[in-house]
Amino acid sequence: MAKMKAAVILNPGGEFEIQEREIPQSGPDEIRIKVAACGICHGDELVRHGGFPGLSYPRVPGHEVAGVVDEVGSAVTEWKKGDRVGVGWHGGHCFVCDPCRRGDFLKCEKAAITGITRDGGYQEYILARHEAVALIPEGLEYADAGPLMCAGVTTFNSLRHIGAKIGDLVGILGIGGLGHLGIQYAAKAGYRVVAIGRGAENEALAKKLGAFAYINTKTANAAEELKKLGGAKVILGTAPNAKVMTDVIDGLGVDGKLLVVGAPHEPMEVSAIQLLAARRAIQGWPAGTAMDSQDTLEFSRYAGVRPMIEKYPLEKVKEAYERMISGKVEFRVVLTM
Repeated sequence: MAKMKAAVILNPGGEFEIQEREIPQSGPDEIRIKVAACGICHGDELVRHGGFPGLSYPRVPGHEVAGVVDEVGSAVTEWKKGDRVGVGWHGGHCFVCDPCRRGDFLKCEKAAITGITRDGGYQEYILARHEAVALIPEGLEYADAGPLMCAGVTTFNSLRHIGAKIGDLVGILGIGGLGHLGIQYAAKAGYRVVAIGRGAENEALAKKLGAFAYINTKTANAAEELKKLGGAKVILGTAPNAKVMTDVIDGLGVDGKLLVVGAPHEPMEVSAIQLLAARRAIQGWPAGTAMDSQDTLEFSRYAGVRPMIEKYPLEKVKEAYERMISGKVEFRVVLTM
């Protein structure tokens, strides 16, 4: 049998181990993808440290997968060998639970999760359920497409469903792996984008990515500055810090929303008065289905949205993972095969 390399976590808290495994055969409802690139996401910590209910080991992490269809299962009709495809966090759905019957596949009660309940993309070949796959358009590099399968779809899909209109003031809180994409999507969508970050060093980049203004929280009160601009319709919270998020709530205008996509570990403390006074709201948003990812990829291609990435070969997965965890990466780490 032909062999492949895979970066495996054997147990919670364990180190990555490069193993040689047999290349798997696709089941009737699956396709096999020859992986070209896989982004490293903070969500992969759930595998590294065992932070997800029911997680079993050994497990190959990775839910920002981009590659080429190498084999198609006997029951699969929509994909063919040679298709350029990606797989994200949502690894498939059951089609029969109540959310699925209502078309809300992302909330499937038995949803598969790439790199969590199924082996992910830190390997040379991956099996994916046919309904979990997105088409990568020509003109989008695999290394760029990988991070868009999680960080990209999370920011793009949340912004397009939040109700902001062209010309509305949208704040992007945090200039990191999610935030640098959020600025681009918001600007390309026609919003008036103000970036909010800690320190002056990100101002030039934020404006280059499409923000018309930058608020440095080291030297200014973000909520007060947003009020001067008329109050934000939406603030996209990408910085995983509860206090930072709650500090900007007063900068929302009437009917404004704090849209949470970065997940802080600590609870958020919010005064009811802050919400009642101007009919403000706080809303969370997960990533998206395969079609949401496909929409993200297509928009990114023609609008010129690209992640800023650092590439590492699979053999240097430990170094690449630690680079991501350090928070010093600008702004996504991608494994290349």
